[in-house]
Amino acid sequence: MKYITIDGENLKLEQIEEVAYGKALVKLSQKAIPKINRCRKYVEEIVKKGETVYGINTGFGKLCRVKISPAEIEKLQKNLILSHAIGVGPVFCEEEVRAAVLLQANVLAKGYSGVRLEVIENLIRLVNSGVTPMVPEKGSVGASGDLAPLSFIALVLIGEGWAFYPNLDPWDKKRLLSGKQALKKAGIKPLKLSAKEGIALINGTEMMTGLGVLTLLKGERLAELSDMAGALSCEAALATPVAFDEDLQKLRGHKGQKISAFNLVQLMKNSQIREFHKACPKVQDPYSFRCMPQVHGAVRDVLSYVRSVLEIEVNSVTDNPLIFPEKNKIISGGNFHGEPVALALDFLGIALAELASISERRIAAMMDPNITELPAFLISNPGINSGLMMAQTTAAALVSENKVLAHPASVDSIPTSLNQEDHVSMGTISSRKAREIANNVEEVLAIEFLCAYQGVCFRAPLKPGIGTNKIFNRIKQRVKEIKEDRILVGDLVKIKELMSDF
Repeated sequence: MKYITIDGENLKLEQIEEVAYGKALVKLSQKAIPKINRCRKYVEEIVKKGETVYGINTGFGKLCRVKISPAEIEKLQKNLILSHAIGVGPVFCEEEVRAAVLLQANVLAKGYSGVRLEVIENLIRLVNSGVTPMVPEKGSVGASGDLAPLSFIALVLIGEGWAFYPNLDPWDKKRLLSGKQALKKAGIKPLKLSAKEGIALINGTEMMTGLGVLTLLKGERLAELSDMAGALSCEAALATPVAFDEDLQKLRGHKGQKISAFNLVQLMKNSQIREFHKACPKVQDPYSFRCMPQVHGAVRDVLSYVRSVLEIEVNSVTDNPLIFPEKNKIISGGNFHGEPVALALDFLGIALAELASISERRIAAMMDPNITELPAFLISNPGINSGLMMAQTTAAALVSENKVLAHPASVDSIPTSLNQEDHVSMGTISSRKAREIANNVEEVLAIEFLCAYQGVCFRAPLKPGIGTNKIFNRIKQRVKEIKEDRILVGDLVKIKELMSDF
């Protein structure tokens, strides 16, 4: 099994996905240990001296002025976790939680949080053993990071809460155990949290960031698939690739636009369909075909921006307070605020929604014989057959849902903690909405692939281009041409499976 070494400095987005989906395990860099221990020693000296320092021997949030005696510090840490573990609604999937746990371990390994080495080691043990805390999706405002979701992870570390335990059947209800039972089965000893450790575990952006990383990587794949689906739709609709000419793209200069245009040209290269209909009297195609490089490319540029934000965030320290033993100071600040991630993930959702929006318009165009000269709804003998009529309707429903989801969460704020936390990011909501949008985009593209495939079937015996013909043949191996009405759900499932290998 492959191992990913973490040190708080060099974690890559693709590595997070590998760990989240169980393709790699985690180990702590030996180089990180001295800094972790030095920072912890500094915390213990403060406790021993009796100095009053927020987050170490005080209450939290609005209760920061309440000093806690040394005898009650351990109880303070446990109470913090118990009281903050309030969440509702459906739970995050195991891959999403694993990504968050990995990020917690990586951030703490940076050596500015003051936790004991064993805290980081136990987070790594959770990942490597497959013990995955049950974390409700709703309850975080992204203020002091993801207080509620991260508290549910911390619950399991101390032998409380609930966790999924791995076995061969993911639907087995017995997989959900108490935190205590799950740790026992995995041979992990529950932690007794000491000074600073409770707040270090729950002050941070790891939940929104972990989910954001997985959604971004999916979004990057969706951008590639959008070019493929769009190219196949061009073949079905007899759209011209002239608008994708390299010289045209150079005059605008956006990087993403150039990439998408290049992809479209290469996919449709040597198309028999295009050559046969070269003398087609159509001068221009609808924007959903003609402007693919401009729209798909703009999405690509947003994805690049979001990647740059997340690459910084996954190796950033986002708890509070932060400890600098070499400078003999502790700083209580706001690195936990989720605004950088919230804005980026709202932008991610908006951009991905556009991929589905333009895809649905291509789907609708293929239904219309006035545009494509294909049979209405892409079916022979329309009337007795409805063909792909409802496929377009389903795509339209998903696109309209995305319009609601794309409203940015980060423009909202609501005060919490007696106005101590008077401006919040709503970053976890941004991450959840972006994920839902990405899932909807995937479904819309599957519908477009199905419609484009059916359209190209009507162009036989002419073959599409080099790239589009490969896609067409891959679909043909799994999906039969639609000659009369049938249930199409199974076809969409097969195409979604194929999309991961295109």
